[in-house]
Amino acid sequence: MKTYRPTTPGRRQLQTVSFDKFLTVSKPHKALTKGFKRDVGRNSAGRVTVNHKGSGHKKVYRMVDFIYDKKNIPAKIETVEYDPFRSSFISLVVFADGEKRYVIVPQNMKVGDTFLISDKGDIKPGNRMMLKNIPVGTFIYNIECKPEGGARLVRSAGNYAEVMSNASGYINVKMPSSEIRKLDERCFACIGTISNEEHNLVSSGKAGRTRWLGIRPTVRGTAKNPCDHPYGGGEGRQGRGTKRPKTRTGKVTGGHKTRKAKKYSNILIVSRRVKKGKKK
Repeated sequence: MKTYRPTTPGRRQLQTVSFDKFLTVSKPHKALTKGFKRDVGRNSAGRVTVNHKGSGHKKVYRMVDFIYDKKNIPAKIETVEYDPFRSSFISLVVFADGEKRYVIVPQNMKVGDTFLISDKGDIKPGNRMMLKNIPVGTFIYNIECKPEGGARLVRSAGNYAEVMSNASGYINVKMPSSEIRKLDERCFACIGTISNEEHNLVSSGKAGRTRWLGIRPTVRGTAKNPCDHPYGGGEGRQGRGTKRPKTRTGKVTGGHKTRKAKKYSNILIVSRRVKKGKKK
């Protein structure tokens, strides 16, 4: 982590990742980028549907490959880059046939390293293979939910899942949330742990830095007007005033389960995640 001299109040608490130790280039590969208009929490009618979003610096989107459909063709890492749309680092890789793509880079991989996407291969960081061919205890990321469905699970900085056991066509995988769930043994996953593991230690130092990221201030419901929140209004400090806690739209919260009782993936969950502060 990089700390700064306290020349200003904002710099006193500022703590960032030492990008110069990991990144090799500052500009992305133009052919794999595109621009678009961000919704900043608004729907097609312009109404706010997600709170605390808006503003932020202009960003260029990098088209990262999560499908991994180039199998049995060796790929070589050409760069390690920053991506404003995700917490992990990405790499520009060049396949043996000359095609270039962006992928999420795991820890301990650097420029010049190679990897392979195949049904079965060596157990080394970056390689991608079927879950049934990955030994128990191996750390994995970029996991598919269904065969040929593309990487959907475990894609954030520093995260990893662990292969627990093999059970009649399914592989038990322990997620970063501590949940254990079954996945089809034909699903693919990458070997290793995702890069930028220090991301959770970043301290913005001042409110302005979070505004640059497009994050707006979070305001208490009791500090708002009655038209803006069920807790709003009143002279001076007021309590909640309602029997049960509610969201801004009036939906009851506070211990209310939000997962659908008949969700299709319920039968695939072996063990629920352990909530913070509670023991197994």
